[in-house]
Amino acid sequence: MSIISGIKSYINEDDTKLTIVKNKIDIVNYNDIGHFDSEKIIVKLTNSEVIIKGSELAISKLLKDEILITGKFKTLEFR
Repeated sequence: MSIISGIKSYINEDDTKLTIVKNKIDIVNYNDIGHFDSEKIIVKLTNSEVIIKGSELAISKLLKDEILITGKFKTLEFR
């Protein structure tokens, strides 16, 4: 991989990234929010979806290509 293609790949990242830390889930490059309430959030990706269940769920950051979900997580399911 050349340096230029590596930089282009980094800048124009299309892959979905999901980062989980205590009481936070950050999803980069999502498509849509399919469902949202304080106990369940469904985030649609390109060819799948992430179902997050728990309590006190909230969307703390909502950008065009990034969403940050906070709360007390019980399950995380990929479909």
